[in-house]
Amino acid sequence: MTTDSVPHERPAGDAIKIWFKFVPREGWLPHDTEGLWATRLSEDTARVDNVAFLQNGVAQGDVVRFGTDAEGVRWATGRVRASGHCVVRVLPVPSGPLGPSAQAVHAAFKRFDLGGEVFSAEFPLVAFDVPVDADFGEIKRVLVEGESNGWWKYEVSYGTDRWWNA
Repeated sequence: MTTDSVPHERPAGDAIKIWFKFVPREGWLPHDTEGLWATRLSEDTARVDNVAFLQNGVAQGDVVRFGTDAEGVRWATGRVRASGHCVVRVLPVPSGPLGPSAQAVHAAFKRFDLGGEVFSAEFPLVAFDVPVDADFGEIKRVLVEGESNGWWKYEVSYGTDRWWNA
């Protein structure tokens, strides 16, 4: 296990890295940890400042509790407060109309002003941060339409009740 396997852009300011451990999914990327940038709020809590590519059940803005191991690595131990944000991951279909273009995926969602990151040029998985005030129903419509048109595959790695009911 390495703690640098999934890159994320470092946000501005004095960010700390909080690591999440999970069981790798069959047929998915072979990682069992993901580090997310966060802003420390107390000795053992921090607010997540970016979107997760691999870890399910955590969203940008969530406040998490963490413990620090003997090597100084901060490991998430649970959520203290949910932000209301959701996380949607979109992977363009290389043989589809958009090709393997993360930029084309971003363009399809530009009107929603979603934040997000791309895993890598070789694996153009886009992880979107969907804020609490976003038009969930319309975003879901675009996701389903794009998948049915062969543009991408998608998954919701964290959805709120409002998301699922939209």
